[in-house]
Amino acid sequence: MGLIKKLAGQTAIYGISSIVVRMLSYLLFPYYTYIFGREQYGVVTDIYALIPFALVVLTMGMESSYFRFAAKTDTAGKRHLFATTWGITSLAAAVFAAVVIAFRAPIGAALGWVYIEHPMYVVLMALIVMFDVWATIPFSRLREQGRAVRFVTLRIINIVIQVALALVFGATGLFRTEFGVGWVFVANLAASVLTWVLILPTCDRVVPKVDWVLLRRIFAYSLPLLIGGVAGTAGEFLDRQLIKILTPESAAFAQLGIYGAVTKIAVVMLLFTQMYRLAAEPFFLSNFRKEEFTETNAAAMKYYVMVAMAIFLGIALFKDLFALLAGPEFREGVYILPVILMGHLLAGVWLNLSFWYKREERTRYAVYVTVVGLVFNVAANVALIPRMGFYGAAWARLVSEAAMVAVSWWLNRRYFPTPYDWRRIGEYVAVGLVLYFVATVVDDATESVWIQYGVSLLVVGAYALYAAWRENILGLLKTKLKR
Repeated sequence: MGLIKKLAGQTAIYGISSIVVRMLSYLLFPYYTYIFGREQYGVVTDIYALIPFALVVLTMGMESSYFRFAAKTDTAGKRHLFATTWGITSLAAAVFAAVVIAFRAPIGAALGWVYIEHPMYVVLMALIVMFDVWATIPFSRLREQGRAVRFVTLRIINIVIQVALALVFGATGLFRTEFGVGWVFVANLAASVLTWVLILPTCDRVVPKVDWVLLRRIFAYSLPLLIGGVAGTAGEFLDRQLIKILTPESAAFAQLGIYGAVTKIAVVMLLFTQMYRLAAEPFFLSNFRKEEFTETNAAAMKYYVMVAMAIFLGIALFKDLFALLAGPEFREGVYILPVILMGHLLAGVWLNLSFWYKREERTRYAVYVTVVGLVFNVAANVALIPRMGFYGAAWARLVSEAAMVAVSWWLNRRYFPTPYDWRRIGEYVAVGLVLYFVATVVDDATESVWIQYGVSLLVVGAYALYAAWRENILGLLKTKLKR
């Protein structure tokens, strides 16, 4: 239980920072959807789907590698490890940016008609990626060292700059010029450059320098993570690309804009999963005894699902209120929100199921999991998008996440049995879904908004009471108060 408390504390630290950062960046979501039309916001959605994919490719699994190898070496070894991982990722990012800038015209033509007219969008995307990659390993080092305050401060500075510049650009009318949404990417690039400059002093005068002998050892660990990361992240951005391909060209970016806006509404679930990952990855990849690891990981899975289902109910049952955050043109897609939320929840489940093979340095299993997810993602998107548009993309993502959970569960059961309380986890999911469907039936049966919201509040409260009863939370609180 002590290790769970430690993980909960680290999750809270990173969670608070993630909440602050996300809430600041979230200000841009309603701002942009009220300023831009569907097609213009579709471009924003498209670029911000491509950037994470490029980041995964260029960081090459080095974040997890740094955590794992740093846990097994001394201070001098950590400096050497840092220089090598930072050096190879920085080199890869610089080459990537140079190639994209040199071939911006054909790359833009391949991405869509918008980029033929505005190749500078592609250039800005490449530069954002380069500076973000250059800062990735230094940020990982801060997490490994437990320097949460510095980590949080730099993240907040990055987002504050983006928000401030976006407001300035909007107030001065730059978003209404021909360059349009390109100013969104200018704001991002400025923030990325300054963040990179500010994080350099934390590197303790270490210079990026690749030790090719050490790198071969690191790559033996990270290459499967790279392949798995590429396959996994490809699943996250492929739906955007397939919407462009499988819907009529005249409507493609509008569909993409609506889909991107609705996925933004699910930010609370995404935020919870992200803050959990930031805390859990370095935590579970440190040098635990096997018994401690399995016990803690099993408990973490149960509590993750318990909280995630509460978040699901809180957003899904009040989706009409959350939809008000988006501009009027984008609200028609809010009905896909519950599907997107469940997809994010499942992403956290298979994240938990991945820690054992990262710890055991059997990272090839990441390839199996994510390739299966990618195959299901592409197949479901190809089958559903032509019939259902962006709603089909949401279902395809859910199908893909479910497939990855299934494969991860099978691998864990076969090679590293962990005592997950699947009965209790299943109860939380089942109770949450039953309560959700009860509330939707009541919503359909009455036209009174107040009755609908009242029932939704009762449902969320009922789930919270159920979870508190099952985990004996009240009893634990009484015991602590007596102490």
